[in-house]
Amino acid sequence: MNKKVITRFAPSPTGVLHIGSVRTALYSWLYARQNKGTFILRIEDTDKERSKKEYEENIVEGLTWLGLNYDEFYRQSERGSIYKKHLEDLIEKRFAYLSKEVIAEEGQRTEVIRFKNPNRVITFRDEARGDISFDTTELGDFVIAKDFDTPLYHFAVVVDDFEMGVTHIIRGDDGISNTPRQILIQEALGAPRPVYAHLPMILAADKSKLSKRHGALAVTEYRDEGYLPEAILNFVALMGWNPGNDQEIISVNEMTKLFMLEKLQKAGAVFNIDKLKWLNKHYIKLLSIERAGEEVFSRLPPDLQKSVKENQSVFLKMIPVIIDRISNFGEVKTLVDEGEIEYFFRDPEYNKNELYGKEEHNPAVTSAYIDKLVELIGSIDQGNFTEETVKAKVWDYASEVGRGRVLWPMRYALSGRAKSADPFTLAGILGKETTIRRLQQAIKLLTA
Repeated sequence: MNKKVITRFAPSPTGVLHIGSVRTALYSWLYARQNKGTFILRIEDTDKERSKKEYEENIVEGLTWLGLNYDEFYRQSERGSIYKKHLEDLIEKRFAYLSKEVIAEEGQRTEVIRFKNPNRVITFRDEARGDISFDTTELGDFVIAKDFDTPLYHFAVVVDDFEMGVTHIIRGDDGISNTPRQILIQEALGAPRPVYAHLPMILAADKSKLSKRHGALAVTEYRDEGYLPEAILNFVALMGWNPGNDQEIISVNEMTKLFMLEKLQKAGAVFNIDKLKWLNKHYIKLLSIERAGEEVFSRLPPDLQKSVKENQSVFLKMIPVIIDRISNFGEVKTLVDEGEIEYFFRDPEYNKNELYGKEEHNPAVTSAYIDKLVELIGSIDQGNFTEETVKAKVWDYASEVGRGRVLWPMRYALSGRAKSADPFTLAGILGKETTIRRLQQAIKLLTA
């Protein structure tokens, strides 16, 4: 096609923005951006009873967070006069007609508008699946509007795509069965046929229909749980398309260059939450310490936020340790609940029996080991006190008398935890003064 590429994402505001819808939006956005075309967001809110303003707001909010900016915005509820004009034209040209019918549940007669089916075979090209044919005879004369002010989905969609100049329709494969009706309406309107590409369903790991119990959440819920938009887009992009290789990490810029409708997959894509966590961890590690720190800080309770503000240098130095422990920022709360963050800011309390390593249970001997650590660490210049300089000072001594005998009590004295970062990392984060103070407190506990 030589026309300017125009794609659209056309959700109904009857629910929040989910992963499957994000994939449709992403592919439509990528194709438009790749071809320097136009990407339209169209809210299909003709179902007045089920459409909710809060769902529309959630859709817009989710797309904005993901960075899928749109060039034009429409609501079907604001386009009634356009649909009415086309309904009148079709009736005048005898492509549609008024039909008096009984509404079963109410027992009342009403007039609906039916499309006059020419009863023929429709064949259309699907970029993902090849040629698809339907015999439309079985559809009969189908309803396209309840009245002149209430068009149904099939009709409103076709009119909108025609009026907006949409050239490519990328949508889920549940739309395949709708396509024959829509093509018949297109032909009656004199509208050009767009290019179609229908995407396979996203399935749960057991190949059942994807749902919230399989880990599929609203996009804004993923955001609130601490996932990054880059990870969501990378994850979604590879569920139904691949760049032609085994590449797992792919940026939006790369997607825009490599995306091809011809490489859309036919088989259903499987939702793998572990894959999403893996991707998210990758993108978290790419963040600056300051940016990651903002995400961590926002998820700390008020008392820890107060401690962070009082000791910003410790907080920034501990961020790599936190990042190493999480796959999304929501997991910071688990670390807080388990006491994995508090000890960086408050001296830990513990029983002296917990200070012994596996190889030593003599308080006097362990005390002597820690005393030697204080001597060695105390000789490091304040301005050059780092994880590396602490390790350089301590390592030979620990190797000489037994690393388990020396490094276990050192680490436990600094963290008060059976599991924590290694003692050199802890010392580098805590700083010289706090490190020596905690070691000396351990000596007091052992010799009391």
